This record gives sequence, structure tokens and C-alpha cells, in this order.
Amino acid sequence: MKLSAKGRYGTRALLDLALHWGEGLVPLKDVARRQEIPLPYLEHLIAPLIAAGIIKSTRGPRGGVSLFKHPEEIKLSEVIQLLEGSIAPVECVDNPKSYPCSNLCAPHDIWGEVKKAIDGVLESTTLQDLVERQTRKEATARCKVREVVYRLRLTK
Repeated sequence: MKLSAKGRYGTRALLDLALHWGEGLVPLKDVARRQEIPLPYLEHLIAPLIAAGIIKSTRGPRGGVSLFKHPEEIKLSEVIQLLEGSIAPVECVDNPKSYPCSNLCAPHDIWGEVKKAIDGVLESTTLQDLVERQTRKEATARCKVREVVYRLRLTK
């Protein structure tokens, strides 16, 4: 299974909003800039997220977007299902009638297990989990930058 740009960009945009949770409305152009997502594409992506009640949007000069729910309440399974549809690696996992012999097919069982494993990860991961992971990664990156700067100073 391979996520499309829609799923990847949508998740990154929501992570950005989760990182700015509680700061009020965030201009969409700021999200696009920080996440390196073309603004027209991002505008297209947020429509289903607004319709699903994940994002709220306000138009106007002081407008922007923000999460409608707390990051802890938004599961990645909901986001990916909304943006990508089913994450089944083959059609017959979701629709056994598409392959009448699916119940006799050993690979079909494996594809079902793959879908179940992916579903489990997405269902158990919230935007808050991503915020915490991102925060740890940024802290590690800052430490590495300080270490490099320190070493450069020692060599002068």
C-alpha cells in the first residue's frame, strides 16, 4: 500500500495545525509554506476535512483554519480513510466478490492481515501522538546542531 500525495500532505497539514493548537486561526498560506505544500493543492485538500468536521475555516483578512477537535480526538485512521479511502492492498480484501476464489487464496489471507495491521496502527495513532513524535525529533535535531556548532568552535 502506498499513500498518495493527498494522504501524505493532508497528514502533514493536520500535524502543522496540531502543533499550533490553541493559537487561534492559522493562515492556510503559512501551513503551505511550512509544510512545502502548494497552496492551491492544500486548499483542495482541506475541503473534505472541513466537511468531515476535522478542520474549521474562517474567511476574511483575519481568517484561517484550525482543528475543530483536540488533536487527541483525531485518529489517523479517520484522516486516511477520508483522504485515501480504503487502505486494503488489494480490492478483494474489502470486496471478496471481486475475486470469487478469495476464500481459497492464501495470498488473500496475507493481504487481509496487512490491512488489519495497518488499520491497527492508524486507529491507535492520534494527531497528538504525531505532535509528541515531531517535538522529540525537533529536540534531537536542535541537540545535533548545537553539537556541530560546539565542535566547530573547538577546531578554530
